[in-house]
Amino acid sequence: MKLNLQNEILPGQNSNDVLVLILDQNALVEAHDQLPEHIQEQLNTHIRRAQFKAKLGDSLAIYQLDNADFNQVLLVGAGELDKLTSNQSQTLANTIYKALSTRATSAVVSLDALNDHNIEPFVLALHNAAYRFDTYKSKKSDATLESITLHSTRADELSSRLDYLHAVHKGQSLAKDVGNQPANVCHPEYMAEQALQLAQQYPDLLKATVLDEAAMRELGMNALLAVSLGSEREARLVILEYTGKPDQSKPVVLVGKGVTFDTGGISIKPASGMDEMKFDMCGAASVLGTMQALCEAKLALNVVGTMVCAENMPSGRATRPGDIVTTLSGQTVEILNTDAEGRLVLCDALTYIKRFDPDTVIDIATLTGACVVALGKVLAGLFSPDEELASELLQAGQLSHDRVWRMPVIEDYQELLDSPIADMGNIGGPYGGAITAACFLQRFTKEYRWAHLDIAGVAWHSGTNKGSTGRPVPLLMQFLRTRAGA
Repeated sequence: MKLNLQNEILPGQNSNDVLVLILDQNALVEAHDQLPEHIQEQLNTHIRRAQFKAKLGDSLAIYQLDNADFNQVLLVGAGELDKLTSNQSQTLANTIYKALSTRATSAVVSLDALNDHNIEPFVLALHNAAYRFDTYKSKKSDATLESITLHSTRADELSSRLDYLHAVHKGQSLAKDVGNQPANVCHPEYMAEQALQLAQQYPDLLKATVLDEAAMRELGMNALLAVSLGSEREARLVILEYTGKPDQSKPVVLVGKGVTFDTGGISIKPASGMDEMKFDMCGAASVLGTMQALCEAKLALNVVGTMVCAENMPSGRATRPGDIVTTLSGQTVEILNTDAEGRLVLCDALTYIKRFDPDTVIDIATLTGACVVALGKVLAGLFSPDEELASELLQAGQLSHDRVWRMPVIEDYQELLDSPIADMGNIGGPYGGAITAACFLQRFTKEYRWAHLDIAGVAWHSGTNKGSTGRPVPLLMQFLRTRAGA
C-alpha cells in the first residue's frame, strides 16, 4: 500500500476515493473547518441520526452526500484528541485500515486533527497495518486498498518527516519478511545472501562482507562455532558497512543475534512452542532492516551492521554441556547449558567488531525467556553501564513508540557467572537470567560504549497472529536519527 501527501483535503472531481475524517468527541466535524459548509452540515446530520459519539475506535460510514465530488465518507472517532497517546494513535490507524481495507481501492485521510507528536506513530502504524506475509498461502489477502493520500495543511513541513517514516517502514517490513521465513528457507547462508543483495541495491552507501566458518575458525571464534557445531548448515558472520558521513571515522556498530533455528542443542527445548524458535534470528533481522532504512533515509553518520548467524541443533557432533571453549577474546567459557547459545555467538562478534574502532556498540538479541517474564510482550529490556547511552535509547524508545525499560547490569551479579574450571560459565543460576546474560556480554565489551537490547518479548507475536514485529527497527532508527541530527 502506498502513502502519499498533499495539501488538498478533498478528492478530485468524481473520485472513487473514500474521504476519512478523524473526529474529536468534543468537536466532531467542527474541527474540520476546511470542508465546505454544506458538507459539514450534512455530516452533522448523519452524526446526530446515528448518535455517533466519536469514541476511540468508533467508525461511521456515510455513502451519499449531496453536491459532493466523492462517493463516501468514513468518520473515525479518536476520543479526546488533546489526550491521545502514541499507543492510541496506533489503535486509530488500525481502525482506519481495517475499515478501508476491503471497502475501497484508495482513500484520503486528513492529518490536521492530530497533534504534532501523534502524527509519526499514527502514520507508521498505518503503514504496518497494511503489512501481510502470505508468501506460503494459496489464498492471498482479500484487501483491495492500494493507496492512501494523507492530507495536511502543513504538507510542506511534514514532507521530510513522512519520507523518514517511509524509510523506517521499508526497513521494518524487511525485518518482518526475513523473520517470518521458515527455518528451512531462512538459514545462515540465506541471511548472508539477503545482506549481499541489500548491498547491491545501495552500492554507493553499503558494503557487505561475509565470513564463513573457515575464516572464523582461523580467527579463533570458537564460542560462535560451538553453537553451529551440531548443524549441517555452517555459520556466517555478516558485516554491512553504511557510510553516510565519510569524514566521520568512528561508527555506531549494531550487532544482531541471528540463530536461525534454536532447538536448544543437547539441552533441548520442550516441543511446545518450538516452531517459534525460527524467530530467534530477529535481532539480526532488525539489523538488516535498520541498514535498509538507513540507506533509504540517507542519515549522515556511519554505521556498521553485524549479523552473527548460526543454527543450534543436536547431533553427534554437537557441543555438550560441560565443554569448554576459548573465545576470540582469549577468555574461556564452560558451556553449562547449550540452550544459552545466543551469548556465545554474540561474545565473539562483540570482540570482532573492535576492529571498527566503534563510537558506540548496541547488540540486539532474543536472548532470554527471563526478560519476557520480567517485562512481558510490551517493552524490550535495556542493559547498559553507560548512563548517557541508556538515556539516549530510552528517549529514542519514547519518540518512536518502540519502548524499552532499563534493567541492571552491575558488578554484584558477575560472581554468579564464575566457573571453578574456566573463566566463566555461560549461565548464572536460576535467578535474574536476563541480568546475568547481560553481565556475560559485558565481559566482552570493556573497550567501548555498549548497550544490550533483549528483545525476546517483543520480536514476534504468538498464536493466531504469529509473526515477526520488526522491532526494534523504529527504536534503532530514531536513535540514529538523533545521533545524525536529523
